[in-house]
Amino acid sequence: MMRDVTQTRRLMLLDTASLYFRAYFGVPESMKAPDGTPVNAVRGLIDFIDRLVKDHRPDELVACWDDDWRPQWRVDLIPSYKAHRVAEETETGPDEEEIPDTLSPQVSVIVDVLEALGIARIGAPGYEADDVIGTLTARAAGPVDIVTGDRDLYQLVDDKRGIRVLYPIKGVGQLQVTDEAWLREKYAIEGGGPAYVDLAVLRGDPSDGLPGVPGVGEKTAAKLLAQYGDLAGIMAAVDDPKSKLTPSQRKKLDESRPYVAVAPKVVRVAADVPVPEVDLTLPSEPRDPASLDELAERWGIGTPLKRLVTTLAG
Repeated sequence: MMRDVTQTRRLMLLDTASLYFRAYFGVPESMKAPDGTPVNAVRGLIDFIDRLVKDHRPDELVACWDDDWRPQWRVDLIPSYKAHRVAEETETGPDEEEIPDTLSPQVSVIVDVLEALGIARIGAPGYEADDVIGTLTARAAGPVDIVTGDRDLYQLVDDKRGIRVLYPIKGVGQLQVTDEAWLREKYAIEGGGPAYVDLAVLRGDPSDGLPGVPGVGEKTAAKLLAQYGDLAGIMAAVDDPKSKLTPSQRKKLDESRPYVAVAPKVVRVAADVPVPEVDLTLPSEPRDPASLDELAERWGIGTPLKRLVTTLAG
């Protein structure tokens, strides 16, 4: 069962795919198993978890998973959502994300390693890891550290609840600690994370296939939010002939109404995903030592696994 948390228990949520992609591109592909199979993403992720646990000492840790990296309900609202990432050969079947050939086989190894270690791994059918993170964050009674390279999760930042985003700058040894003060300084937005959704809608995000409002970049979006409060206030100003919107801004915002009407639901992470009831406690010893030993030998990852097991025991 999922453990009750108190204010003293710190939960760490990993945007797992974000981290193993980062590991894959950051660790040389010359890192191989005895049979010659690259294991750079596996080793890199193990090292990431080891460093995160050493530096931040969470009481609970979850590897959040993309059971559906491009949910149909988001595509129905904005068809361009992540469309450029769909592998060409799957156009006639279910969407699959285009993943480097030498990374794809490593994902199953990562699953096996997490299982043998006893680290909770949670996904939900029809939802992205972001949505799992949003749901577990909403449920948490104590502070939460979200480790991700995805700026969308800035929307969850909440100083009062102790929710912050740890954004990797170099590996995970150098992390940008994103709190409300950082968001205020970087984006000139008030009110913490929820204001970031409005900013993201206006600005758009080419990496996710979100067009944004033409001509409204990050700085303009921040100025409009400062002037009109939120996205609803900005759109109300479009209909107010006395508002100080420029003719160009008024025209582009007016033409973007269909996008603005649906984009917040696409950008906003879900907070009510039906996640399974599991123990989130960070294990102090492997759940299946024999399986872990087999994985260590087969994939040549004994050294990083030994370090992580020692860290968990500490």
